[in-house]
Parts: sequence; structure tokens; C-alpha cells
Amino acid sequence: MQMEKDLTFLIEFLGCKVNSYEVECIANELEDHNYRLFDAKNDDFPTVIIINTCAVTQTSVVKDRKMIRHYRKLYPEAILVVMGCYASFGGEEILNDLGANIVIGTQNRDKLIELIDNYKTTKKQLLIDDNKKRDYENIHLNHFLFNTRAYVKIQDGCNNFCSYCLIPYVRGRSRSRKKEDISFEIHELIQNGYKEVVLTGIDMSSYGFDLYENFTFSDLLEYILENNKDLYRLRISSIEESNIDEKFLYLLEKYTVIANHLHVPLQSGSRKIVEKMNRKYNLNEFKEKIIKIREIRPDIAISTDIIVGFPGETDEDFLETYNNAKEIKFSKIHVFPYSPRKGTLAEKMKNQVDGNVKKERVNRLISLSETLEKEYQSQFIGKKIEFLFESKENGYYPGHSSNFLEIKVESEDNLNGKIREFIYKN
Repeated sequence: MQMEKDLTFLIEFLGCKVNSYEVECIANELEDHNYRLFDAKNDDFPTVIIINTCAVTQTSVVKDRKMIRHYRKLYPEAILVVMGCYASFGGEEILNDLGANIVIGTQNRDKLIELIDNYKTTKKQLLIDDNKKRDYENIHLNHFLFNTRAYVKIQDGCNNFCSYCLIPYVRGRSRSRKKEDISFEIHELIQNGYKEVVLTGIDMSSYGFDLYENFTFSDLLEYILENNKDLYRLRISSIEESNIDEKFLYLLEKYTVIANHLHVPLQSGSRKIVEKMNRKYNLNEFKEKIIKIREIRPDIAISTDIIVGFPGETDEDFLETYNNAKEIKFSKIHVFPYSPRKGTLAEKMKNQVDGNVKKERVNRLISLSETLEKEYQSQFIGKKIEFLFESKENGYYPGHSSNFLEIKVESEDNLNGKIREFIYKN
């Protein structure tokens, strides 16, 4: 049997890059307190199981519940900790129906060790959350246990209240991380051998508004780049149209270290639906900014998210979205059928779209995405491209270029974390 002095942890997450970053921070903290990663071959059961949940769609919640049940049944002796967006509103059922021992929502992860030690002593279930907290949660890391690329979280929460989205309710209002802390974490990661850093957050467009006077996301980018000259590549996980200001365009031209790929969420290409979604941009301005970006970097990859089947979306509205996406020529479109979320404005809207209609529209947009992706990639076939490689998977080393082209290479040499040039063959 596993002894108390031999502390182990098992950690899982569902959902976004922010959730991925958070579990890495927790893994760092556990290692600092003499825990080691659970080894199913040699350990009877983990001391602690951490599950970071997602609630962006109802399907996400179903997956959360399935995972929680699975680990509760598999390791009944372990202390089961559930956190994240689903935990923020489903705490009672996670404790009572799914058998978790500790539920802490989207805050208080910095108190996790204290909470675990308290449970070991009292054996009392704990339900703790305060998503109205105004300060940025003080979690950080200096190495990654599970990822090759280094994600760095710059803020949490959201102020936008898009009509389809639960995130402002489960994550709370936007809270920015201090620029010095962000830059120092990046510096430590570079010192520990990481060559690519990915900036991530729940709503990076709101960065700085709660913390500084007249300091924007673009100002943060400049601060990071000026203070981390040894950084090979800085990738932005997602950028809203509102972030693409004149300073951002200047930085895109000045610093080649900024990855040649931007993910700019559109969500809908229909003017009527954009308004119903409470998305705060003008479609003409959106397209004009994409044009300006391509004037600076003609071969940049620009991907997007689009939700189809939003309440009231007619065939004409969908066609407007389809045609705008085709005109913009995204390098990839991540397509999502609209999913009603209880507690949002959209869930109460009339003219909910039939499921079969949603499915047909999703398939049409995916087909367009595949065509656009092939068109974008075709211009690089036969060219020598620089790739940054990650850890070996199924006998191959996967690598990504600055513009997010992918390659898999067989090699006797260890390519993990190495930069190499290869002829791109698609």
C-alpha cells in the first residue's frame, strides 16, 4: 500500500489553454510540497486527484461528469478535488452526486495545499468558491510537466457578456496579472529551455483596464518583448478585433518573434447575428483590420471561431457568414454548433434553430474550412520552413512553424525543443 510519506497526484483537465495552464501551476505547487506524479504501474492509488473542468457547452459538462465519476470509481481512496468552470455552479451536485471531496470553483487554487491538508485532518467535504473576487489569483510556474510549449496566463475573467456565454458568470469579471509577474515567468521559462511562449487568458482584450491607467494588451506585448530578448517565439492564443490597434500592427511589423499566426474569433459573419450575440465589433472594421495585418505579413495564418445555429439565424444569415468567411480567407475555421447555456440571454431567445439544420450548416462550414486550409498550406509546399519540435509521439516528433504549419519527423536524434529546417510537403 502507498504510505502517507509517499505523496502522489493525478491531474486532468478539460477545455481551454487557460485550464491547461492552471493544472500545470497546480502540478508545480504539488511538486514543491513533496508530491510526485502518480505512476499507475507502480502506485496503488494517487493521494490526490485534481480535475479542472470546463463548461463552455453542455457537452463539456457531460464530459466533466463522466471524468469525475470515472476517477471516483477507479480510485475511491484518493482525495478528489474538482475545480474550474463547471465546479463554479455545480458544486453541490459534484459533492453529493459525484463524490468529490473538495470543490473550489475558479478561485482559491493558491490555497490548494492548505485545503488538502485540512481535509486529511477533518475528513469533511469542502465547497469553496468566490468568482466575484477582484484580484488576480496568485498562481505561477517555472516548468511544464505535460506541455512542450509554455502557456502563460495573463488575466482571468471576462466583462463582455456575450449573450451565448456563461464565462463571465463562472469566472467572474476580468482581472489582470501584473506585467512584471508575466515577464518574470516568461524569463524563468526561457532560462529553463522553453523557446515558444503562448500568451493565454479568458478575455485578453480586457488586459490592463483594471490594473493600470492607459495600458493595453499591445503595451503588454511590447513590455514582454523588450524585457525578454532571448525569446525565440511569442504566440498569441487568441486576439479580439478590438486588440488590433495601431500599436499592435506596429509591433507585428517590428518583431518577427511574434508568431506568424493569429486566431481572431469572428463567431458570426452575419451583421444581425453579431448584434444578437452582443459581440462588440463592426464586420466591416473586422475585415479592414485583417487586410491591414496582411499588408504587413502577406503569408500570415489567420484562423477563427464561428458559432452556427444561433437563435434566429436564418438561411440568409448563415449564407452571409459563409460568404464573409470565404472572402476573408481564414487559414482555418473552428466551427461550433450553438449550445444553449442555462442562465444566458440566448437560452431564452425565440426561434431556436433545429438540430438537423445546425448539423448541416456545421458540415458546410467545415467543408469550407478544409478548402481554405488546403489553399493556405499549398503556397508553402516545397519551401524550406523552420519548425520547433515537441516531444515524441507514436514514433514521430511533431513540429510547428511560426505560421502553425505542422510536420512529423522520424529521427534517431532527440528533437524535443529543437529548431530545424525541413522542406514542407503537407
